[in-house]
Amino acid sequence: MENSKIQWTEATWNPWHGCQKVSPGCKFCYMYRDKERYGQDATTVLRSKTMFKQPLKWKEPKVIFTCSWSDWFIEEADQWRDEAWEIIRETPQHTYQILTKRPERIKDHLPDFFNELQNVWIGVSVESQQQVGRIAYLNDLPCITFASFEPLIGEIDWDENMNLLDWCIIGGESGNDTGRYRYRPMELEWAEKLVKNAQGNNVKCFVKQLGTYQSKLLKLKDRHGGDIDEWDSHFQIRQLPR
Repeated sequence: MENSKIQWTEATWNPWHGCQKVSPGCKFCYMYRDKERYGQDATTVLRSKTMFKQPLKWKEPKVIFTCSWSDWFIEEADQWRDEAWEIIRETPQHTYQILTKRPERIKDHLPDFFNELQNVWIGVSVESQQQVGRIAYLNDLPCITFASFEPLIGEIDWDENMNLLDWCIIGGESGNDTGRYRYRPMELEWAEKLVKNAQGNNVKCFVKQLGTYQSKLLKLKDRHGGDIDEWDSHFQIRQLPR
């Protein structure tokens, strides 16, 4: 998509799509929901026939959430990733935000020229305390690193590896009251704790949304709690890394 509704990015690029669930945060995955609507198998990873080279067509600089419908480091994409890295190298005007739930594969699947790139951010999803160990895989990467605490489904204790991050995203889960794609609660105290620790340790912080649970509880107009003007002022923080 050339224009994204995701608050912390400008566009999305999916050189491949399809994924397998690997942790609790995947339970109500929006990609699975949308693939189901299209009558497609969400677990089959396919190279995109139309979007693989899309960033080459975007001449104006964009901040791009990369692989929003898959995982950049998923094993099934090993055959295509080198070509995708070349596209990133050929488009230095863009900034690529790569978010993964497979951080153990990062360092073995970077291109030889990765140190030359100035336009890649790499992050990991950390939905609860159980996934905090993913952050350590970002240590020593020569790029902007970040953690996405979304969907935040449990309280998280800040640790020393988080101090090394450049950025973090915080968000409650969005979903429906019925059907297969629901939502789990995010307590405001969990989000507030992360915000305070990020600010106290000079990590840029972006609160994306309060989630459907808090939206209903607080009777917000935005059903997923994504309207920053409806929040208490101490949550109204949307910083980006330099």
